[in-house]
Amino acid sequence: MASSPLPASVLDLAPVVPVVVIDDAADAVPLARALVAGGLPAIEVTLRTSAALEAIREIAGQVPGAVVGAGTVISPEQVTRAVAAGARFLVSPGWTDGLLEAMRGSGVPFLPGVSTASEVVALLERGVREMKFFPAQAAGGTAYLKSLAGPLPQARFCPTGGIGPASVADYLALPNVGCVGGSWMLPGDAVAGRDWGRVEALARDAAALSAGGTCR
Repeated sequence: MASSPLPASVLDLAPVVPVVVIDDAADAVPLARALVAGGLPAIEVTLRTSAALEAIREIAGQVPGAVVGAGTVISPEQVTRAVAAGARFLVSPGWTDGLLEAMRGSGVPFLPGVSTASEVVALLERGVREMKFFPAQAAGGTAYLKSLAGPLPQARFCPTGGIGPASVADYLALPNVGCVGGSWMLPGDAVAGRDWGRVEALARDAAALSAGGTCR
């Protein structure tokens, strides 16, 4: 299946990026189809389960319109395996020089994770301007990101962790936020029950929130 052009930046994919944990690879395609139908084409599959790489492979091969990436990337080996499976972007909760080198060499866009000003400065020193802010709420939320915007305006973020319908608009209104990651459109009971219609409806609500709409 032909895929759309590779994005230059993860932050340009979509305002809201679903963060997905998949326990059964058989759920990957219907779940991704529901998210895409609801208006959320960028899908971050976290490498937290044994099914994750197969899920990425299935979504990449069978869901037109989806841009699937790998999250919770914490080693160079995972970088290699995720890209081989079809991941079109990479997201890490933190970073080391070795991991950063591997992500840079992967050929796909990536977001290394930060939670402090020192980590942001260290990445800027290495030429990286786009980062994941994690865990967003626990690390200071919108107030912390506002504080970073003054001294470090060149850094842009995808905050993830604890974000939901009540706070997503506040994050997206910040000048240094390009997108947010979250899982509120994927409640555990809906995924466990394979209620893909509910997932699609929640994805549509999330897409409306990111466009300045209101949640039902």
